[in-house]
Amino acid sequence: MSHDLPPVHHGTVVPLSSVEELLLPSFRAAVVDRVAAGARIAAFFGAPDGPQSLRLCAVLADDTAGELFVAAARVHGDYPALTPDCPQAHWFEREIAEQWGIRPQGHPWLKPIRFHRSYRGGLDAWSRPDGEEIAPGVVEYFKVHGEEIHEVAVGPVHAGIIEPGHFRFQCYGENVLHLEIELGYQHRGLERRFVGGPDRRTIHYAETLAGDTTVGHALAYCRVLETLAGVEAPARAQVLRGVALELERVANHTGDLGALANDVGFLPTASYCGRIRGDFLNLTAMLCGNRFGRALVRPGGTAMDLTNADIDTILNKLEAAERDVAGAVDLLWSTGSVMARFDHTGTVSADDARAVGLVGPSARACGIERDVRLDFPDEVYRYAQIPVATWPSGDVFARATVRWLEIQRSLSFIKEQLRSICEGAVAIEIGPPAGASMVVSLVEGWRGEICHVATTDERGRFAHYKLVDPSFHNWFGLALSLRGEQISDFPLCNKSFNLSYCGHDL
Repeated sequence: MSHDLPPVHHGTVVPLSSVEELLLPSFRAAVVDRVAAGARIAAFFGAPDGPQSLRLCAVLADDTAGELFVAAARVHGDYPALTPDCPQAHWFEREIAEQWGIRPQGHPWLKPIRFHRSYRGGLDAWSRPDGEEIAPGVVEYFKVHGEEIHEVAVGPVHAGIIEPGHFRFQCYGENVLHLEIELGYQHRGLERRFVGGPDRRTIHYAETLAGDTTVGHALAYCRVLETLAGVEAPARAQVLRGVALELERVANHTGDLGALANDVGFLPTASYCGRIRGDFLNLTAMLCGNRFGRALVRPGGTAMDLTNADIDTILNKLEAAERDVAGAVDLLWSTGSVMARFDHTGTVSADDARAVGLVGPSARACGIERDVRLDFPDEVYRYAQIPVATWPSGDVFARATVRWLEIQRSLSFIKEQLRSICEGAVAIEIGPPAGASMVVSLVEGWRGEICHVATTDERGRFAHYKLVDPSFHNWFGLALSLRGEQISDFPLCNKSFNLSYCGHDL
């Protein structure tokens, strides 16, 4: 029977003493039952608790109620895996095993996800579903057996300017039966770098977690510090942060629509969107001097402000870029050959999306209304709502459509906020972080939910810091989208998700 977990409100400090530690059976039941009832795993990680003990912690998000729940349990060795009853735990449990050497017994595919030297020795070996032990350093791949089954291996080095990742297809003829995705080549150990902070370097680590999500991750980190200090950024700074976050979304969605056009050989939209993406990036540079938003979001507010003349210039340029992107995208929707390639390609059902915990546009393209800006509103989004864009078909067309709807709605939000921005300061001093506390910070980045979970020691220093980029939730969604598809559709499906390698490999 599951344990009744007390709700935790987003953006509040949780004293560590109030996080109840459950016995393992109760912990497992609490997580599995909550997820079965409609919640999802926002973060699941292990933190050291003595030389021979590990504390498991799961952060569960109930999007409908706008509530978070935290479950914790202490383990001294192996524990019964959650994955067989809760597929959302799949990669989280692989990560925990790799980092801490704690084996989730019964996990169906306990293979390392990053192949890095662990905090405390890691697993001596991992087990295939048939029970055979695989020695450390031996690379093993999932195999489908049968006559005429063949493998196709792609990467990790690709024919282009792209991050490294390995894709292993099990095929029958041209049809993909299973895709195994192997990442980890970009692992930098950034979570360890946060421990002992915050210090002068920590904000720069946050900005470089995933370079195309500079504003999203920096904002999540700053909200951690501000919450721990019991302050909020000034209203004007909150607007500037929201504008920067939506510009980041618009620029990346525009680039993605152009890249999707390129993958089906439709060069007009590909060319136009490549240029227009640059126009949106240049507007971000007007905010802070950097096209990717570096050095704008800072603890306590923003490092830069806009003059009235700056705002007028941005609004004028925004109107021109909006007209251009509308024309470029209209070409997509009016071209039959493009629609023939987008429709019914790479479909993920809503049930599968919920089962594996997809977030962001990947979830919304399956008809799931899941958006941090609506479900867990913070800062300017408490006062200015952006309608959630969904599409029910779950295919490439849906993922493209959701991007286009979000571009339009984000542009409307940006213009409204800049036209009505209040006067005032853009930064305040913040005090020291609260000690012996936990904070969960959620931000809707352009790929989906960004989750930062920080715990502090008695001095207010970070004792543990968990980072979850939306790509960590969504890579398995790409694998599902290829089942039953032609292998030639992989580039198109891959681009329709456009997930981050380095964001996964934190």
